[in-house]
This record gives sequence, structure tokens and C-alpha cells, in this order.
Amino acid sequence: MNLAMQMEWVARAALIGIGATLTMDLWAIFLKRAFGVLSLDYGMLGRWLGHLPSGRLVHESIARAAPVRGERILGWSAHYLIGVTFAALLLSIWGLEWARAPSLAPALFVGIVTIVAPFFVLQPGMGAGMAASKTPKPNVARLKSLGAHSVYGFGLYGAALLVAALLPAR
Repeated sequence: MNLAMQMEWVARAALIGIGATLTMDLWAIFLKRAFGVLSLDYGMLGRWLGHLPSGRLVHESIARAAPVRGERILGWSAHYLIGVTFAALLLSIWGLEWARAPSLAPALFVGIVTIVAPFFVLQPGMGAGMAASKTPKPNVARLKSLGAHSVYGFGLYGAALLVAALLPAR
């Protein structure tokens, strides 16, 4: 891959990932305002990440863990960086050709597969157990995660369509 294609790949991955993550966040806002459904507090993600350098991967309850300076900005930054990383995964598998002419199936597949991260890394690390098993209503938490990651998948597709329209192939 030449330099121009590499730059195009990075630009598309970043824009698609940011767009998809924004879609997920807008969905969370809608759920909160319309139905009172709460989503992850990204400050808690930042708190969890902030404890990693001291070797603390698993917490009994991240809400009761000591606050970390800048945890909110750390969490939100990580949230968007993770979204871009998963978009890069999509482009790594399906390539620039997919990004130039997006189709729904690969985006939705990657969106749903990304549920592995909260189920097996984030939720256990924050004290919620594997796939939210230690929460009061594990199946409700699982469905919320599945819904959010499905919306992220649709966001990958929508953002890719928008980026393809704005950045035509060379």
C-alpha cells in the first residue's frame, strides 16, 4: 500500500470510527431522554483506565474505587479512540474498497462482535462480572450492550456512507 492509500485508510478509519461512536452516543442520549435508560458513565471508564498503571485491572466496584484525576476526559477520549480502533479493524478485514462503497453486513458484524470488549474486559474489570453477571439484572444489561453495539454497527455503515460521499476514491 503506497503512502497516499495509507493516509486514505487512516483518514477513513478515523472519520468512520468517530461517526459511529457519535451515533452510539446519540442513541444513548435518546434512550435516556425518551425512556430514562442510563448508559455507561465514561468517567468510570476513565477511572478504570487510570488505575491500570498501578496494576489494578479488576475492581469490586469501580464506583467505589478512588477517583482518578481527569477520569472524565480520559474515559471519553478512550471511548472515541476505541471506536476508531474498531473502525480500523473493519477496514483491516474488508479493506479500502469496502470503505469506498460500504455495505451494511460487514459494519453490523463488526459492531456486534465488539460486544466482546465490554462483556469480557470492561464489565469484569469494573466489578460487574463477566457479561454483567454480577449486576442486578444481567439480561437487561446484556441487551443494553447488544443494542448499543448494534447501533455502533449501523453507525459504522452510516458514517462510511457519509465519508464515501465526501471523500470519493482516487
